[in-house]
Amino acid sequence: MYRVGLIAVVIEDRESTVQLVNSLFSDFSKIIIGRMGIPYEKRDLHLICLMVDGTTDEIGSLTGKLGMIPTVSVSTNLVKSKRNQKEFSHAKK
Repeated sequence: MYRVGLIAVVIEDRESTVQLVNSLFSDFSKIIIGRMGIPYEKRDLHLICLMVDGTTDEIGSLTGKLGMIPTVSVSTNLVKSKRNQKEFSHAKK
């Protein structure tokens, strides 16, 4: 099933995770339609919002890999996409 949604990523230790997080974003770039990142210096956190469009398996794989990083927290909010599989496959080529 295809979904559109938001993934919130909170990074507590940027120095030790930035390369791994960016590598994952690159690996999953075909489902990422937008990204906004903001440092929150008051609490020494880095907040990233990803806008995604992909299958539940693709999105789950990304969030699962992000969630396995010790200093990263992930939350996801998804809705059903109104596009059918044929339209989605064609649009991503």
